[in-house]
Amino acid sequence: MQQRQAAVLRTALNGTARLAPGLAARWALAFWDPRLRVALKPAEERVMRRAARGTVEVDGVSTAVYRWGDGERPVLLMHGWASRASRFAPLVEALTERGYSPVAFDAPGHGESGGRGSSILQYREIARRLRPAQGRFAAVVGHSVGGLGAFFALRGEIAADRLVTLASPAEFGYVVDRFHARLGITERVAPALRTAVERRLFPGEQDIWRRFSATHRPEELTLPVLVIHDEDDDMIERDQARRLADAYQGQADVHITRGLGHRRILGDPRVVETVLDFAAATDPVA
Repeated sequence: MQQRQAAVLRTALNGTARLAPGLAARWALAFWDPRLRVALKPAEERVMRRAARGTVEVDGVSTAVYRWGDGERPVLLMHGWASRASRFAPLVEALTERGYSPVAFDAPGHGESGGRGSSILQYREIARRLRPAQGRFAAVVGHSVGGLGAFFALRGEIAADRLVTLASPAEFGYVVDRFHARLGITERVAPALRTAVERRLFPGEQDIWRRFSATHRPEELTLPVLVIHDEDDDMIERDQARRLADAYQGQADVHITRGLGHRRILGDPRVVETVLDFAAATDPVA
């Protein structure tokens, strides 16, 4: 969103919030899924051409699925908001070279999939549809909101030997709070915005602020976890990594990087190597 447009929107929302916070919140939700489709980068094309392509249908939406390797040691990759499966290209290449079989998807509203937007419920359903024949993934890797989706899917829908999160939030409420902050709207709207999310995006779902959080019922997940986060992440603050580590004490290792931000962390060679080492490790915590 251009700066001038953002300023006009912020002024309009804050003006509305003085008289009708609920109306301002519903209006703000119209910008929940802006410009989710990002383009395939030239550097990603070679890896994506080698993928075996398929689709799964979720909530009536055709969802693009990509597979590499021979099916042995499958690793599920879950991208974040306003991203796509191809952003994992450096990791896909490294995993296949080590004998793993990456599986990725473009969530609804992203990449080559249909639809206009995604939810954490759809992430979980897609993960369930992609469960390997042998019953479990060697690892699940989630970037940003994809990390939340990974935790949610692993509580009852899929099984994995290891979990890696890259620049991921710990709490679902934090995602909404950051959306609220980036719009620059008054705190008066915050309670109404949460109510609007409950009613309009997740009707019929109970207790979403706890259930959709990665820190919910940590005792249900006993697998080793690697939390990777950058100090300079301007989307998801580093404190969220600490919250994940606190929730999974004894089974979580934290790796903090510098200078990569929220998106470049995906393709950094040192990060890729760290993920590979963790996936191949046999000790409880890397």
